[in-house]
Formats: sequence, structure tokens, C-alpha cells
Amino acid sequence: MKTIKTIEDMQLKQDELHKEQKSIGFVPTMGYLHDGHLALIKEARKENDIVVVSIFVNPLQFNQASDLEQYPRDFERDEKLLIEEGVDFVFYPSKEAMYPNPLSIDLSLNQRGDVLCGATRPGHFEGVLMVLTKLFNIVNPNRVYFGLKDAQQVAVVDSLINDFNFNIELVPVPTIRESDGLAMSSRNVNLSTYERQEAYKIYQALLKGQKLIKASNWTRQRVLDEVESFLKHTLSGEIDYVDCLTYPELTREITEKHDIIIAVAVKYQNARLIDNIILTPSGDVKYRSES
Repeated sequence: MKTIKTIEDMQLKQDELHKEQKSIGFVPTMGYLHDGHLALIKEARKENDIVVVSIFVNPLQFNQASDLEQYPRDFERDEKLLIEEGVDFVFYPSKEAMYPNPLSIDLSLNQRGDVLCGATRPGHFEGVLMVLTKLFNIVNPNRVYFGLKDAQQVAVVDSLINDFNFNIELVPVPTIRESDGLAMSSRNVNLSTYERQEAYKIYQALLKGQKLIKASNWTRQRVLDEVESFLKHTLSGEIDYVDCLTYPELTREITEKHDIIIAVAVKYQNARLIDNIILTPSGDVKYRSES
């Protein structure tokens, strides 16, 4: 595996690979890799000649300086995991390389960004759009892989690729979970022992919402009430949001033709956890989660 730290070297390498007619699978990350990231890499490995992983903690998508500072980092650990997974190249740029000057252009979302995480984290997805636009142009992949744990991000990336005509296939990968159901996340390491012991109940709340949808005569409000009530009675963390929307449109007008997402965010002392379940109109799981 080769580590590439400059934009120029990454662009030269991807140009060389495309001239050799080799397909590139790309997994953008912010590092501190876990099994969820490795699942993305495994999918990319199966479907492409070359796998590129980026590690860059993007400051533009953090609303609070403290959250940016607390985000876990350990490149040596990540590097060992990437080598074990047979990754070909890791793109590991500095903040100065990615943002050498103040930006003269902003990107904004007209749809899919004013709900869920976007509602309480202003500017977050604008930061995601900016860094991904840069990374897509730098790496120029054939396919890009994102985990459905952050389903809103997948929906936003879908809009980015379609609206800007990127010649990239978006591959969503089901959420990877711990044995008790907790969605794997780089932030889980920041949970206290007690918080970790109860955090699996976030997924249990989502399953209660699914059970309602699979039954007849459900309403969006009934789902919200059921999920929120369960969380309030079983978690010590602060509920950031509970929502039930169409997917990937992320609107509240749900009909019998729409896929459905039930999504939750919970704030603990040093970690904010998100999770979701995406369902068909009949209430069946659309993307099968894995353990």
C-alpha cells in the first residue's frame, strides 16, 4: 500500500490508473477505522481493480470546535488495518493541502439537508458537499462507497452525484452493528461504560417503529411517539431528534409508494450517536443490516 499526501500526486496516480483502464473504488473516511469502514473496503475490493481510501478529518463539517478536537485520530493504527485489507492507496492530505486558501465558492443544499442531522447542525452538509466535490475531482473514482448508518449523507451524496453529473456509481453499504445491535461508529470509543451498556437500545427503538409500520393503520405521528417514548424511558442521553420520512427524498409526505426511513440521534456527554432503519412501503428492511 502506498500513502499519498498531495493532491498533485493523487491526481497523477488516478490519471495513470485510468489510462491503464483500471477501475477505482473509493472509500472516503475521516479515519479511526472500525468494522463498518472495513465493510466498505471489502465491497470496493470485490468490485474494482484498485481501492483508494482517503483519511481526512474535514473541519468544514464540524459545527463546534470541541467536536472537531475530540474526533479520534490514529493514522498508524488505520494504516495497519488498510494494509491488512489489501488497500492499494491511502490518500492522506493535510488541512493545508485541501484548503490552502479561504474558499471563494460555497455549496448549499436546496433539498434533503434541512431535516435530521441537517436541522440541528447548520453548515454540516455544506461542508460534506465541499470536501466530497474536491475528493471526487482529485481521486476520480468509478465507484464510491458509503455506509447507510449515515443515511442522510448517502441521500445527499446521491444528489451531489446526480446534480453535478459526476460519472461515479454510488454504492450504499448496510450498517454494520455490534453483537447487541449498536451501530458501529468511530465515536463509540467516547462513550462511558454506562452509556455503552445502554446505547444498544437506540436500535431497539427503531425496531419498535418498524413493528408499527408493518402493522395496519399506522401513522407517521404514531411511529414518532412510539420511538421517542421508548428512548425517553430507557436512555440517559439527550434525544436530538426522532423522525420518520420518505427515503431518499427525506420528506414528511409518506404514501404507500415510498420507502421509509426511521432515524434517531442521541447526545451523550462526549459522543453524539445516530442510527436509522430503512424500510420498504410494507415495512420490510430494504438494506439488510449485518452483525
